[in-house]
Amino acid sequence: MKTFLHDDFLLQSPAAVRLYHEYAAPMPVVDYHNHLPPQAIAADSCFENLTQAWLQGDHYKWRAMRAHGIAEEFITGSAPDRDKFIRWAETVPYTVRNPLFHWTHLELKRYFGIDELLTPETAGSIYDRCSDMLRSPAYSVRKLLQMMKVKLVCTTDDPADSLEYHLSMRREGSDLVMLPAFRPDMAMKVEEPAAFRQYVAGIARVSGCAVNDLDTYMQALKSRHRYFAAAGCSVSDHGLEEIYADTTSDETAAALFKKLLQGEALDIDETRSLKSWFLFAFALWDHAEGWVQQYHLGALRNNNRRKLRQLGPDTGWDSIGDWAQASSLSRFLSRLDENDQLAKTILYNLNPAHNAMMATMTGNFNDGITPGKIQWGSAWWFLDQKEGMISQLNTLSNMSLISHFVGMLTDSRSFLSFPRHEYFRRLLCNLFGNDMEEGELPHDFNWIGRIIQDICFNNAVAYFNWKNYF
Repeated sequence: MKTFLHDDFLLQSPAAVRLYHEYAAPMPVVDYHNHLPPQAIAADSCFENLTQAWLQGDHYKWRAMRAHGIAEEFITGSAPDRDKFIRWAETVPYTVRNPLFHWTHLELKRYFGIDELLTPETAGSIYDRCSDMLRSPAYSVRKLLQMMKVKLVCTTDDPADSLEYHLSMRREGSDLVMLPAFRPDMAMKVEEPAAFRQYVAGIARVSGCAVNDLDTYMQALKSRHRYFAAAGCSVSDHGLEEIYADTTSDETAAALFKKLLQGEALDIDETRSLKSWFLFAFALWDHAEGWVQQYHLGALRNNNRRKLRQLGPDTGWDSIGDWAQASSLSRFLSRLDENDQLAKTILYNLNPAHNAMMATMTGNFNDGITPGKIQWGSAWWFLDQKEGMISQLNTLSNMSLISHFVGMLTDSRSFLSFPRHEYFRRLLCNLFGNDMEEGELPHDFNWIGRIIQDICFNNAVAYFNWKNYF
């Protein structure tokens, strides 16, 4: 049975069809935030089979399989790869109205030319055909990215990372640009004292700096920040429950860091205080280097403690949190802005209740010099679906300037996830196209088409100062 996908999927008007096919679809892709493995990109690896390419590390699929009653053996366990895929195929027909249903069939069609529904009946044939293709050099990871017009990817990297794979690709002069992003979450994870002390020791080793107090620790981290900049990094990222915005003195921070090195744990207030100090210091570094800083806020992670012990983090036990965000976010951004030390900033929220707050918060700190300096980022994680994207686009349109929006990213660990850019572009064109048909926007394809192309590609290239790569 053929899928429901057709050339005008999600496009509900003639204007939407024209905007997508003539203006959005031809644009290249820059993916400025993802979790792709740099080693696989540098090596231009091939996958052994479809399960390894499609199911490994994909907690979206894992959660759906668990909800469908699939045993863990066939998700993260030791079952053969083919059996895992068959169980995923059993789940897919029950994902109707979940974004996985659309994504699954878009990915099968765009990468493998398969225009049939994934069901238990078709699973074996699809697995064999796709696995055969994936073992071919024509389906290496870089070729998969090229199929989706991907020109630049920005990975997510710990300050201790060597960046050897980024540097090797840079020396190679590859047509695909791979840049690092500085993510110091572990560098300020002081709520886990033993793990934090191990991390401090690791930073000391990789930086070549002896660390015995807060000052020398920050010197070591700063050397890594400079190292990332020399490797082409111009982006930082933070995954946080909330912004920490206490005003902490240097003396207090130094005393709290000393407690940690001595093996003591911090209480809740002390933890917030030291995290606030770190976060502000990192933001100053980003501004000094001219970087873009990103803040992903609101994930309640590792809810299932038993499964965390068994399987580790990032295995599908996270959900939306309900922290208040506005007050601390305002204090944090205002403190940076006070001395004109606020870098370009992208804010992402996981709780949809914060949409309007985030959209209006960005307008408080634009400087009248840089278009869209403070961005409200695209719909993230649980909101990365049809209704979530439409809500984000509509709220951004009403409360800010969508014309300066830097657009979509995958936030994905999968090389097969890039049709999400297509999905976003179709929804974007449908909104604008329907407004044109309803007489709410001028029937001016040159102008509206240009805005579509800016949101899809041009705005991000200008915002991140990546014009020299194109």
